[in-house]
Amino acid sequence: MTDFIKKNIYLIILFIITLSIGFLTFLTFIDKGFIKLTDKNLQYLLILNILLLTSLFVFIFFEIRRAIKTDIDNDGLKSNKKYITIFALFTLIPSVLISIFSLFLFSFALEKYFDKKVTTVVNNSYELAQNYVEEIRNKIQSDIVLIAFDTNKSKNFLNDNPKEYKRFLDTQKLIRGVDEIHIIDINKKLLFTSLQDNQPYIPPVDRALTLVLDDDRPLKIINAPENMSAAIMRLQSFDDRFLYVIKYLDKDISKYLTESEEAINFYYTVEEKSTGIKISFAIIYVIVVSVLLFVSISIAIRFSSRFFRSINNLINASVSIGEGKFDTKVPEVKTDKDLEILNKNFNLMIDRLKNQQEKLIINERHEAWSNLARKLAHEIKNPLTPIQLTIDRMKTKYSNQVNENEKQNFDENLKIINNQIKQIGNLVNEFSDFARMPKPILKKNNLIQIIQENIKLLNELDNSINISINNNQKEIFLNSDKEQLARVFFNLIKNSIESIQQRAENDSNLEKKITIEVNEENNHIIINIIDNGIGFGIFAANIKDILNPYFTTKKNGTGLGLSIVSKIINDHNGKIEFIPLDAGAKIKIDFVK
Repeated sequence: MTDFIKKNIYLIILFIITLSIGFLTFLTFIDKGFIKLTDKNLQYLLILNILLLTSLFVFIFFEIRRAIKTDIDNDGLKSNKKYITIFALFTLIPSVLISIFSLFLFSFALEKYFDKKVTTVVNNSYELAQNYVEEIRNKIQSDIVLIAFDTNKSKNFLNDNPKEYKRFLDTQKLIRGVDEIHIIDINKKLLFTSLQDNQPYIPPVDRALTLVLDDDRPLKIINAPENMSAAIMRLQSFDDRFLYVIKYLDKDISKYLTESEEAINFYYTVEEKSTGIKISFAIIYVIVVSVLLFVSISIAIRFSSRFFRSINNLINASVSIGEGKFDTKVPEVKTDKDLEILNKNFNLMIDRLKNQQEKLIINERHEAWSNLARKLAHEIKNPLTPIQLTIDRMKTKYSNQVNENEKQNFDENLKIINNQIKQIGNLVNEFSDFARMPKPILKKNNLIQIIQENIKLLNELDNSINISINNNQKEIFLNSDKEQLARVFFNLIKNSIESIQQRAENDSNLEKKITIEVNEENNHIIINIIDNGIGFGIFAANIKDILNPYFTTKKNGTGLGLSIVSKIINDHNGKIEFIPLDAGAKIKIDFVK
């Protein structure tokens, strides 16, 4: 999610701006925004909406095209685009249908909003509130006339007595249903009042008093924000005295009246701008639907690229394997957990197929060489016996007939022939051993012990060479044929000794050493034999030929030792690898338990 936001930050900013302008246009149409409702302002807002909406569409188009080109076209699968199209349609079609239905519903609701009955109710509610206030105002006007009449008539009775005035005014207040009655002078000074001592006195405005100086008629004073209706009137029987009467409206009536006025103004504003409201609503909906469509397509592209890239990799890998290319690997890509497991298992399967193919090839090669060795041993062994008998006869028959000068030469020649016959006999025996390699008899054997026993034997060949063994466990067991594995380690360590001896002939200061590492890791036993001899440099170009039968670099070698080693390792579900080093060589054996 964070990557998606970072990748599309500019689009998100543009969407927020476009949506905000759309809402501002809507609020302006209904006269609820901070921009004044004028035709010119609305025109500017609509043009800005169109420009931003166009920019949003263009931005979305290029972003989708870039995403398709980057994540879909490179994979080369038609299924990708098919699923993208399906995702887009599943978002677009319902969105379009909902938008059409919503616009129709909004238009229908807006028309119902301006129904004649609704208009009548709105108007009547406002008129009712106005009539109520007007009634209160008119009543206060009639009440002040009656209070003034009684006050003028009681002039002699009152005689400016504060107590009598107080009682008289309280009686008038109760009878007339008003809240406050004041008698003031021309300077608005309070002379007599119905207020209690702790109640504040609010004088009338100057203009009201001025209007009744020379007029005996009552004057209504309206102060709606204070939720109050009042009247003032000159008292004819008194010099420069005025009657000031106050009636407080219901505590919520002023608020109701203001709200009713605002509501009716809003109602007629909306009625007048209904077309523009529909347009702004449609713009907002198009903006939201466009972004939802983009998000849907982006999710589809992301899902498709993650899913089908893995599928495409598997298809390409399977094609390569079908062509016999077992070095192929499925690239490790970030995708769903199940697909990652599938990729990993597919690569493991390729490794197993490769190992099985290599083992099959090795077995076929050994079988072929075994057949050849069997035939060679048979063909060579047959004439050896008559040759040996003939030499013995010649020695018996002619030994006494040769003179003393030639006898020594004669005996040496016979000895050379005998030696060659023995050497050929040894070669025939090796051929026979290679041809008759028995199947391993598997038992649980400790590899550390087998290697240590062979090191002890081989130290007798050259005790000047330091042979060390490093292992991560005291005992490492493998189901194996002990005699065959002993033959493997004996041959390999012996080859390392001979390699070091050859190098020591040219370097008397050579520190002779062989390091054997034996480690058990998971289901594998890794054995590394490292020496600082002459290494594989003399045939590095043909290092793969080392395991071929009859391939040798030794003057008197048969080339069968490493072939036998390779076959034994292969029969024990392992593989051997020869690695040249700058100073020496490394032989790596990997057994799978």
